[in-house]
Amino acid sequence: MERENSKSAGGMQRETQELGVLYEITRHMSAALPLEERMRKVLDVLHEKMGMHRGTLTLLDAEGENLTIEIAHGLDEQARKKGRYKVGEGITGKVVEAGEPIAIPNIGEEPLFLNRTGARKDLRRSRIAFLCVPIKIEQETIGALSVDRLFEGDVSLNEDLRLLTIISFVIAQAVADYRAREQEKSQLQSENTELKRELAKKFHPANIIGESKRMKEVYAAIDMVSRTRSTVLLRGETGTGKELVAHAIHYASLRSKGPFVKVSCAALPETLLESELFGYEKGAFTGAVASKPGRFELADGGTLFLDEIGDISASVQVKLLRALQEKEFDRVGGTRTMHVDVRVIAATNRDLEKAIREKQFREDLYYRLNVVPILLPSLRERREDIPLMVSHFLKKASLENGKKVKYVSDQAMEYLMAYDWPGNIRELENAIERAVILCKSDTLEADLFPIPGAKDHPAAIYLKNPTDSAETGAPKTVPENLNDAVEELEKRLIQDALQKTGGNQRKASQLLGVTERILGYKVKIYGLK
Repeated sequence: MERENSKSAGGMQRETQELGVLYEITRHMSAALPLEERMRKVLDVLHEKMGMHRGTLTLLDAEGENLTIEIAHGLDEQARKKGRYKVGEGITGKVVEAGEPIAIPNIGEEPLFLNRTGARKDLRRSRIAFLCVPIKIEQETIGALSVDRLFEGDVSLNEDLRLLTIISFVIAQAVADYRAREQEKSQLQSENTELKRELAKKFHPANIIGESKRMKEVYAAIDMVSRTRSTVLLRGETGTGKELVAHAIHYASLRSKGPFVKVSCAALPETLLESELFGYEKGAFTGAVASKPGRFELADGGTLFLDEIGDISASVQVKLLRALQEKEFDRVGGTRTMHVDVRVIAATNRDLEKAIREKQFREDLYYRLNVVPILLPSLRERREDIPLMVSHFLKKASLENGKKVKYVSDQAMEYLMAYDWPGNIRELENAIERAVILCKSDTLEADLFPIPGAKDHPAAIYLKNPTDSAETGAPKTVPENLNDAVEELEKRLIQDALQKTGGNQRKASQLLGVTERILGYKVKIYGLK
């Protein structure tokens, strides 16, 4: 009877001990600490409260083939790194493989126990029991929890296995929650990256082509100015895409739902431009049989694009200044002052500073227009964008003209890259469309790109005085066809570039606007040094 009472008391003491351990472990696992730190505290509790030594948490790798010790109590870093097993190897590997717990009463007599960490120096003298339970998330085994226990006759290994199994459930739940949070974080990061990509597309309008450094500066300027109400002055040579940039600013702004109204200031005489901008009242002049709103009124709540602003007359400049400064104007022949909410974007290819010095453009109007200036680079300043544009215009021209032209030969591309394009993007687009129409195969060749009247064209440079040698003045043999002329010119250009750069092919390739690989190939085939 006394023995039964003793067992009963011992059982109650064990249950109380387990409840205390589980409470402490649950408290640690729910703490606001990194997962690794929480698990380390679990092993500390097992060591201090249950006499379970060398607690080890072993997890499967992403491929599900190898096990590594992630956290261990009482093992130094070197010993921990040695603890690597394949699934099915050793006691831990078999627990993970089968998904079932194993208790070894005496590891010194167990051949399957590998002691790979070297932490147990004398297994036969130290009667150590080894307990290992799987850690499962639903039906998937993701690792194992193992401990050492000094063998004592009054300790039931089955009770220890039961306790460790309960603790493994707590750990598994924490790991599952951690994985779910990491997955959610990864998804949010992915969505954030995608959102940034979409925003980048938004401020990298599809109708503007270019990835060069100069164009990225333009995109950044579009992004910046689109969020403001400021007047913008677009500057650059003709054909550089100022109207496309004006559209991009408008459709990226808060005014995108409002109208976008364009006026070409150079296309209209002074009298017509004034009535076109500000409107007119009935009877204001001969033919004004009814009142008509001007472009400022039509653009109310939106954007008014004034193209070629440098060409407007002095009288129109005065009225435009008032409209910009006071946000009000009068119709031609009218007496009622009109008020509108319009964002003005102006564009010009003229040197306005020079026009101011020559008294052709009002300085006060210039400052009103030049609140946020954006300079659009010429095509020769962004030659690295030419291949992208050629590809775009080739597809467009082929589709519009019912042609099946898909490619551009290397020689033709070099020809296009070498030309200065005084007409910029507009000239390039027209040249590609003309070549597509004339093309009789699926590939554009260099002979499809003679550009009439272009003094700076490579072929024109070569042919402008074909009978004289630049060096000696001696008669020079003129090539019989364009291909030969282009090759001869190409050779001369490469020689000049190499001479200017002291034979440095990288610098020469940058000077010529071609890749170093292409230049190296040309140097080789032409036998240049």
